[in-house]
Amino acid sequence: MKQSTSRARVQAFGGFLTNMVLPNIGAFIAWGLATAFFIPTGWLPNEHLNELIGPTSKFLLPLLLSYSGGKMVGGHRGGVLGSIATIGAIIGSEIPMFLGAMILGPLGGWIMKKVDDFLVEKIPAGFEMVVNNFSIGIIGFVLMIISFLAIGPIVEMLNNLVVNGVEFIVNLGLLPLLSIINEPAKVLFLNNVIDQGIYYPLGVQQTAELGKSIYFMVASNPGPGLGLLLAYSLFGKGSAKRTAPGAIIIHFFGGIHEMYFPYVLMKPITILSMILGGISGIMTFQLFGAGLVNGPSPGSIFSYLILTPKGNYIGVLAGVLVATIVSFLVTSFILKVSKDSEENISVYEEQSTAMKAEGKNIGNHSLANNNLEKIAFACDAGMGSSAMTASVFKKKLKENNITGIQVANFNIENVPEDSDILVVHKDLESRARKAHPSMNIMTIDNYLKDDNLDRLLDEVKKK
Repeated sequence: MKQSTSRARVQAFGGFLTNMVLPNIGAFIAWGLATAFFIPTGWLPNEHLNELIGPTSKFLLPLLLSYSGGKMVGGHRGGVLGSIATIGAIIGSEIPMFLGAMILGPLGGWIMKKVDDFLVEKIPAGFEMVVNNFSIGIIGFVLMIISFLAIGPIVEMLNNLVVNGVEFIVNLGLLPLLSIINEPAKVLFLNNVIDQGIYYPLGVQQTAELGKSIYFMVASNPGPGLGLLLAYSLFGKGSAKRTAPGAIIIHFFGGIHEMYFPYVLMKPITILSMILGGISGIMTFQLFGAGLVNGPSPGSIFSYLILTPKGNYIGVLAGVLVATIVSFLVTSFILKVSKDSEENISVYEEQSTAMKAEGKNIGNHSLANNNLEKIAFACDAGMGSSAMTASVFKKKLKENNITGIQVANFNIENVPEDSDILVVHKDLESRARKAHPSMNIMTIDNYLKDDNLDRLLDEVKKK
């Protein structure tokens, strides 16, 4: 239980980082495309338009991150205060202040929230606007100076330590070994902590200098997952073999990597396939000197192709292909030598169904005695697997001529409290219960076809 709680906390932290980045992905893509086109080695080199790139990465992108982080904690005023604090750090340092923005944005939001809570009952009638404006102005003035003089230089020092550490690993030729951490973390829904917290900021910083970065591909390569699913499609048994082809399309083309997680959990030894596939992919990227101009979000092959700079297509595609082949071969070997694979999968499915039925708030009695007019699907970021599952469920409602049911997808922490039921993957259950202790929660194993989703549909039909 303690381990599950700790994992939920780490997942929540990763989700918070993700929710700072994802709303601003469009701005990052715009900057990445400008980099790909207008730098001296780009598709359309242009010295004048190239002047857009530096200020965008130095000012616009960190300020967007800080505002998003501050707003999540302290509303609009928190976002404004976080941005004021961040501009001080930006001007007080010589590097893109992405790490600083991820710290100062939420910090500004937290300070603003505490100050507003303290003043809410102490403001004389008619003085609300004066107090509100001057409180944020005075605190922002102080934070901006502190950030300029101290926080900016400190964050720059910490950033340089991280960069030097990663460069040390790269110089030793050990960058591929990061897959030993990345792949298990992804399956446990902890990938955002590493990806959004470390690789993404380092990648943007490196791209500003070199026009591309391999860091964007260290954890996002769709090749290992594709190889695993291909092996299950050919050599798997039972439900794993039946569902794998559909998962391939959503994983590789849709970029929703969560699709292959259950297949690894069914047979944990296949994590070796993912690690070896990840290692071989990174080695291939290094061999060709390949990189992307921005983080592929979602991690689709289409995102990879769009964000590949001039002269890097062979290296990028080779890295994805090699990772796919290695993962496929290793997984195929595991499935062939494992004589009891079909039995293990069946047992896994039966145990999962039993645990669901016995779990808190997911039994038949619970469903039968609750309204089911507002159904929420949630995942880490609220934009990938939850959106897909919600879409599938809406389609089922339409096929059954069921109307009047509100179905929506969210990130876990932002699920409305008036939802009648919350549906999450079972590995995110602890985090969901921590965020919504009184909510009716249902867990699933498979995003497209799951016994509990069928049971939920049946209960909706009855009502």
